[in-house]
Amino acid sequence: MPIYCLLQNMPMGPEEISRLTTAYEQALRTIGLVDRNDPIAEMVAKKIIEIGQTGVRDPADISALAIKELGVQ
Repeated sequence: MPIYCLLQNMPMGPEEISRLTTAYEQALRTIGLVDRNDPIAEMVAKKIIEIGQTGVRDPADISALAIKELGVQ
């Protein structure tokens, strides 16, 4: 599931959406996940959004934190 589906109904501006989608794409590249329909992709997307809502603003930091918190190699 692409992160875009989860972000559709969230009250976020274009800058925040861009930041989160960048972090999501970076996280998937880092873990080598290509299939956006893989359940892990949805887990990553939800974690990216969760971390983004804590105030972390740098996409690279959001991506790294998501991968670390999910324990994905």
